Amino acid sequence: MTPADTVQAAGCVLWRSAPEHPATLELCLVHRPKYDDWSHPKGKLKPGEDWLAAALREVAEETGYAARPGVELPTVRYLANGRPKEVRYWAAAATTGAFAPSDEVDRILWLAPAAARARLTQPRDRTLVDALLAALPPGTTPCP
Repeated sequence: MTPADTVQAAGCVLWRSAPEHPATLELCLVHRPKYDDWSHPKGKLKPGEDWLAAALREVAEETGYAARPGVELPTVRYLANGRPKEVRYWAAAATTGAFAPSDEVDRILWLAPAAARARLTQPRDRTLVDALLAALPPGTTPCP
């Protein structure tokens, strides 16, 4: 396989301050009925699309939320249907918006980091929770 065969995708580990406890945070996970899995919002790049632009577009499409991007998180690489896939992620703070179910994503959950880590279907997605926690803005405290 050549690098041109690699599926390129981008997403975000979307977070917000917990409504009841603004000094703590929650992470947004999406449920995709096609795969019956829980993951971070992500999706394939469109031709000519910038990685970060794709990540923010996918967050908006899948969660209904606009996001303010932060630091880039580790890139995740794996095989998907026999093809190499590369997904670049960013930490992103949710700003405005509201979720509306679709065929692609039927539910979202806002969870404390430990609960999000436990709910994620793929172990490779759990490392992104740790990377986000290490990159949090000063003064932000994760929920237990």
